[in-house]
Amino acid sequence: MTTWTKDPNHSHIDFRARHMMISWVRGSFHNFDANVEFDPDRPENTQVEVSIDAASIDTGVNDRDNHLRSADFLDATNHPTLTYKSRRIEVLDSAHARLIGDLTIRGLSREVVLDVEYAGSAVSPYGKHQVGFNAQTKINRKDWGLEWNVALETGGWLVGDEIQINIELELVEVPETVAVAEASAD
Repeated sequence: MTTWTKDPNHSHIDFRARHMMISWVRGSFHNFDANVEFDPDRPENTQVEVSIDAASIDTGVNDRDNHLRSADFLDATNHPTLTYKSRRIEVLDSAHARLIGDLTIRGLSREVVLDVEYAGSAVSPYGKHQVGFNAQTKINRKDWGLEWNVALETGGWLVGDEIQINIELELVEVPETVAVAEASAD
């Protein structure tokens, strides 16, 4: 297996949720780490671990972001990290798979399936071997205890329950000597 790490300039975790049942609020997490064990010849053995800084949530509106960091939602003070750890992968074809793993928010873990597309590999102008993936999923925020909401006068709710998540990862191969040295230090 080959170890890969996130290229921070070309990787994003974005989400969107319904606002007042009529529009979308979009946001992202700016700070996260992704470590992946991936061999293109044996994709069924892929292992993924992602760690997201809850306080790095950004929807472009400071008051809303502070509310999302509060105990009403992510409770970033008491639960500073969201994590995703894969358990297995179902390879569908040479470019598509379903990654099954545990998403932990506010200390509560639930199984989440990511629909993954392998975008291919390339060697950068700097001689680094890189691979690209994108993944999507939908979750119900209430499955993690994110219950806060306000009923609307016209019916419906201020915040939709379904959260759509899109992940774009460009990964850089970690040279084997670095990966071995890091494993030895653990």
